[in-house]
Amino acid sequence: MPLNLGPLNRIREIFPLASRAETLRIGEILRKESIGGVLLVGLAAIAVLWANSPWAESYFALRDFEVGYEPLHLRLSLGQWAADGLLAIFFFLVGLELKREFVAGDLRRFSTAIIPIAAAVGGVVVPALVYVVVVAGAPEMSRGWAIPAATDIAFAVAVLALIGSHLPGALRIFLLTLAVVDDLIAIGIIAIFYTESIDPLALVLSLGVIAIYGLIAQRYREYFHLHPRAAWLLLLPIGIVAWALLHASGIHATIAGVLLGFTIPVLHKKTASAPGASPGLAEIFEHRFRPLSAGIAVPIFAFFSAGVAIGGAEGIISAVTDPVLIGIVLGLVVGKPVGIILATWIITRVRRVTLDPALRWIDILGVGLLAGIGFTVSLLVAELSFSSESEHHDHAKVAILAASVIAALIAATILSVRNRKYRRVRHVPTRSVEVFEEGGPR
Repeated sequence: MPLNLGPLNRIREIFPLASRAETLRIGEILRKESIGGVLLVGLAAIAVLWANSPWAESYFALRDFEVGYEPLHLRLSLGQWAADGLLAIFFFLVGLELKREFVAGDLRRFSTAIIPIAAAVGGVVVPALVYVVVVAGAPEMSRGWAIPAATDIAFAVAVLALIGSHLPGALRIFLLTLAVVDDLIAIGIIAIFYTESIDPLALVLSLGVIAIYGLIAQRYREYFHLHPRAAWLLLLPIGIVAWALLHASGIHATIAGVLLGFTIPVLHKKTASAPGASPGLAEIFEHRFRPLSAGIAVPIFAFFSAGVAIGGAEGIISAVTDPVLIGIVLGLVVGKPVGIILATWIITRVRRVTLDPALRWIDILGVGLLAGIGFTVSLLVAELSFSSESEHHDHAKVAILAASVIAALIAATILSVRNRKYRRVRHVPTRSVEVFEEGGPR
């Protein structure tokens, strides 16, 4: 049956029909991220197996091997370089995607952006509340409240790309936007709640360098567009300096990636003020750097972060009885979909808008479960929440891995069924297709 909102049926639709350009762009992102997602899962699996093998010591020795220049606070382990350095590339892409969506994408209108933004907020707040309730009365565990709040874009869209060939484009845009906004919230949480001390001078210098980076990118946008090497030779060194200064300031260095991404111009200079102007440098950079992020940076981070020694039967019992593990699993597998669906439902009532007519609430449930795949950012928050000597550190990682697999399997089951329905509808006679377009698959 069509989505029944009673008296609200006359209201505006959210994500009516995405533009063809936007649909093609989302499809390209899904293809690149799906490849990265496979690499991410593969390297994470290798890390887990290696960390629990007879050669486990060599894995931890590699992860903890330190390199870098100590006077600049840059003597870090390989694991830290992956979390602080390589992951900044991932967050640079997040910054580019967010700015592009809100400047030139289908989400530049508040009426279209409000649903995924509200869903992302619900998908952060409810899992955090679930975790806090589970670990109530244990202050040393409460620091991990933000672990189940994040969504892994690469992993989630990889699952969607593998099983969602016939799902509506609106659903893909909804997931991608929700995941990006979710990560932006997670970045804010990291900057505000996981920064213990700040060096004001280093912070001011970092922001100054980021401003210079942005001015150069804005002033010479066409030059960087036409000469790909120029970005590597000019912008990359400036970005590295900004990253190093922000790292020295005490704020997590991945924030530099987002701030640098925000400075990149979205529109071509000659058409920046024209309605419907074509995308500019931000989209060009996204095409150039997404393979580097999805294919190298995120999988390597997963390799160094996912390796956790479970410790046999005794270790498993210790982990599954730890409130930290229970809170994270319930937060990601239950709290995420509940928060997303609840927030979406509330907005459809308050804002008097409805979903795309082809979608059903079961589709939103599937997306909500996909958002329960925490992985990359959740692992990062786990690193910041508990010291490596704490048993909660390893238990949190086990919980993230287990919850991500559970959420992915349930989501894949639901969305596979929905995908078959959409595929059947697309192959019925024209008259039936018209019925589908009016009310979606029943």
